[in-house]
Amino acid sequence: MPIKENARKYMRVTVAKTAKNKVAKGVVKSAIKKTREAVSAGKFDDAKKFYQEAQKAIDKAAEKKIIKKNTAARKKSRLNAFVKKAATAPVAAPKTKKK
Repeated sequence: MPIKENARKYMRVTVAKTAKNKVAKGVVKSAIKKTREAVSAGKFDDAKKFYQEAQKAIDKAAEKKIIKKNTAARKKSRLNAFVKKAATAPVAAPKTKKK
């Protein structure tokens, strides 16, 4: 344990900030996960809506310096590419067995 009062206060502040940052990172991760799951399920309208929510969460986290701005840009870019690629990909017909 720290001896000085200022060091004790810094520990308390660090615990509070860490908890707050974990919540914000969790919001970002869950928004990205929702978007990817919607794309995988073939619900492209929902995926676009979830992408906008994810974009908002990523921007907020970058604004608060929870994640770096380049990391935010990379996450948004990759997620957008994933959604666009899935939306424009042709739907495969179910395979039938030939006899």
